Amino acid sequence: MSFTNDKTTLKGVVEEVVYYNNNNYYAVCYVQTDSEYTAVIGYMPYISEGETITVTGSWTVHAEYGRQFKAEYFEKDMPKEKSDILKYLSSGVIKGVRQATAEKIINKFGEKALEVIAHSPEQLAQIKGISPKKAAQIGESYSLQLGAQDIIIFLQKYGISAAYAVRVHNHFGGASVDVVKNNPYVLAQEVYGIGFKTADKIAINMGVALNSPARIKAAISFTLWEGALNGHTYLPRNVLIRNTCNLIGVDSGECDAVISSMLFSGMLMEEKLPTTQAIYQPALHFSEKQAALLLTKIAQVGFNDSRLTADSIINEMEKEHNIKLAYHQKEAVYSSLENGAVVITGGPGTGKTTIIKAIKKVMEGLGKKIALAAPTGRAAKRISEVCGMEAKTLHRLLEVGFSEDEKDLKFNRDDKNPLQCSVLIVDEMSMVDIVLFHSLLKAVAMGTRLIMVGDSDQLPSVGAGIVLSDIISSGAIHTVSLTEIFRQAKESMIVVNAHKINSGQYPVLNKKNSDFFLVSRQSGQEVLQSIIELCKSRLPATYRYDPVSQIQVLTPTRKGPTGVNALNEQLQKALNPPNKNKREKLFRAVTFREGDKVMQIKNNYQAEWKGISDDSEGIGVFNGDIGRIEAIDTKNETITVIFDDKIAVYDFMRLDEIDLAYAVTVHKSQGSEFDAVVMPMYPIAPMLQNRNLLYTAITRARELVVLVGRDEVIKTMVDNVYEMQRFSMLQHRLRAAK
Repeated sequence: MSFTNDKTTLKGVVEEVVYYNNNNYYAVCYVQTDSEYTAVIGYMPYISEGETITVTGSWTVHAEYGRQFKAEYFEKDMPKEKSDILKYLSSGVIKGVRQATAEKIINKFGEKALEVIAHSPEQLAQIKGISPKKAAQIGESYSLQLGAQDIIIFLQKYGISAAYAVRVHNHFGGASVDVVKNNPYVLAQEVYGIGFKTADKIAINMGVALNSPARIKAAISFTLWEGALNGHTYLPRNVLIRNTCNLIGVDSGECDAVISSMLFSGMLMEEKLPTTQAIYQPALHFSEKQAALLLTKIAQVGFNDSRLTADSIINEMEKEHNIKLAYHQKEAVYSSLENGAVVITGGPGTGKTTIIKAIKKVMEGLGKKIALAAPTGRAAKRISEVCGMEAKTLHRLLEVGFSEDEKDLKFNRDDKNPLQCSVLIVDEMSMVDIVLFHSLLKAVAMGTRLIMVGDSDQLPSVGAGIVLSDIISSGAIHTVSLTEIFRQAKESMIVVNAHKINSGQYPVLNKKNSDFFLVSRQSGQEVLQSIIELCKSRLPATYRYDPVSQIQVLTPTRKGPTGVNALNEQLQKALNPPNKNKREKLFRAVTFREGDKVMQIKNNYQAEWKGISDDSEGIGVFNGDIGRIEAIDTKNETITVIFDDKIAVYDFMRLDEIDLAYAVTVHKSQGSEFDAVVMPMYPIAPMLQNRNLLYTAITRARELVVLVGRDEVIKTMVDNVYEMQRFSMLQHRLRAAK
């Protein structure tokens, strides 16, 4: 036993493997060291009885199984003695080899058995019962193991744990070491969880020069990718140079030269601007350019459906629901009849949902086939309930899938296989980014009406672009703005205050019999404690809300005393405390517990799911989906999460895809609605204390808003009209194509 960097290292022989997960290589085994017989747990690919392994990690105590050694780094020495080789081969770790076959191989080749399997497996066909085909399969299986071992050992030298090394191996296969040696930056580009700085550290340790064109090229690509994560479809050349130089500390002239080289080779794309160049990733350049062309074509198709027929259907609807459509609402219906593409925009209480219902009813009356869609599961579920017909998420509508090699995301619905509808209504358009928008437009056949509904004053999409805002600002697409707040909505201070905030006025607080309150608190600890009390007892007692499913805490930031991290830790203790009947899984600094409210925090297009109320199946769980942990299976290393519209099972290796969601950022709440929203009003970074964010947060609430903290913070947010600039040329392209 030895100690390295406060970690313990054990070396011994694997005597028994009591659990092994073939999907993620998580194992539980018993190892005999020089001094003890102990349980070892961790990610150990193709581990087998009879092997000598060296593991580095720490001791833990499991509530049920007692003292265990948790391996973070792992390597193994292949067995050398005949008895150990026989034990290894008999374990079944090599596909096609069991006890009887193992004995034949040992009898034939003795201590050279593994060498033969690795380098000349065709010799195995000399043994009776092993065909040339089976010999090749045995060699291939063993080669796969050696590849996994090689990449694990290779990456551990650079501080990459076995768990992430397994991801690398799963992604690149047996050639992983060669791939990483050839271009270590591919780790940051293609393997989730390994960032640019880690890849850069590996590259430098491998001898890549600080001003190497390969290093600068990787940094430029990463800077553009990071820009896309911040909403930019491109970066001005001067901004790209500055950010790249700040990232890796190279000379701006060297960076500029590499950009020119990448433009020449087609690795980057450019557009001339009056004062600089717009530098794009090719995929974003293509999506933005094509989206403008396709939307313009769709919009240019005109229709001559009768307004008289529409008026007749609207009159029936008004009588049936005892409502009266306003002028702009009727104008929205007429516009959807006459134009190939229409935008309907407006704030809360202006009747966007009523318009969707009216357009649906009119189009049905005219014999049109309608499809409803929204960016998120929650938004789709809400519009389904309102309209009485199924609405799909955009990814389900477009039938998300993968290419034949399962490496590239693709939609089965496209220009060759368009959507089978004559009217497509998309709600919550403010959430749609440029890549998804382009994919959607490709699937809209010419002659299909595209009706886009949303609130352009909401926060923009998480992905690149400001699609809805750009479309409206371009003036190229017929737009109907709903401005009138209806009588029933005027009775809600949520609606009234949303419009006040949006116009730069301070909200009305604590009006009697209201649905909008401020609980005045000063310190961060007081704010935190009051939020816990509201969620745990006060709001459930007064309004009969379920504290987990009906109340949502929204906050502008992740860090600080009132950030997501602190709020989730305390809300979990209050709303779902430890219980001997509830299983748990500690992942990094987060304890996941059965019953916890969780959110998917990254798009996973390959994640499989099953329907809740039917036998449907599909793939894709997306950033912002909220669910609850139904079960934690510690034996099979899985967590089952029930979302609004699906059930997904997470392997423990995928737990970095989810986070606790008792509190979420305002950005992550887009497209969702909650019965009650509770939000801290406590000083944070000035760029996050802005009007747009406050407006978005309170419009997520259906019935109740409770702000907790300082009145001056509310005023600061209303006064601050700062919005982070997003670099996008969609507006310009639409104007040019008009």
